[in-house]
Amino acid sequence: MKAMSSDAFVAAAARPRRRTGNWLWLILGVLATLGMAAVIGAALLYAKPAVNLGGNEQAAQRIFYVHMGSVMGAFLAFVISVVGSVGYLVTRKLDWDRVAQASVEVAIVCGISLTLAGSIWSKPTWNTYWTWDPRLTTTTITLLIYIAYLLFRNGVENRDTRARFASIYALFAFLSVPLTYYSARWFRSIHPVVFNGANPDAQGAFDIGVTMGHTLTVAMIGYCLLVLTLFIFRWRQLRLEDRVALLREELQ
Repeated sequence: MKAMSSDAFVAAAARPRRRTGNWLWLILGVLATLGMAAVIGAALLYAKPAVNLGGNEQAAQRIFYVHMGSVMGAFLAFVISVVGSVGYLVTRKLDWDRVAQASVEVAIVCGISLTLAGSIWSKPTWNTYWTWDPRLTTTTITLLIYIAYLLFRNGVENRDTRARFASIYALFAFLSVPLTYYSARWFRSIHPVVFNGANPDAQGAFDIGVTMGHTLTVAMIGYCLLVLTLFIFRWRQLRLEDRVALLREELQ
């Protein structure tokens, strides 16, 4: 029997085997795309203006839906990273570690998105793109902690050691998430409290009307759908990368 070349063997191993699964991923991607289109349309066309804002602040306020959608998406991804980390520590199966890694990467993207959106909104509201407010500071700390998670992963060569270390790190890193959420309540902050309370020191706060509430719901659902899509795609890519790496090792 003629031996198969290394590249051909890897390509054959990586080739999708179930077309049904491919259709499911395609449908999920289409739904995420439609969801984001709905978010943009609702934010620009459906939501009515905030009655207590005006001028540039009124226009910038519409990025609120991108900001809050990114917040919800980041939170969902962080929660998935905890599930993946616990799953690995309990089962020692590397697929759970891939779940954690993929979700952290998506969470970082959402974290950068919410930070940029918040900065654009803060310029007409606070007259500056950035201030070391407790909410902004804790958000930055959380992002840096999870970026360090990815950097530390790259510094460990052994696959099992890397997964064990990353899982423990991710569980401790998640403690920064509730700290960020409650920072506007526990500390003197000018950042508005959107849910479950109010902040008398907040600048640029506004009451959410009916259409704004509907749009906020659409934004959160749309971003959660986007996060799940990106997470699953990245998770499958990581599985494929590990499989290809294993096959290359076997062929050497």
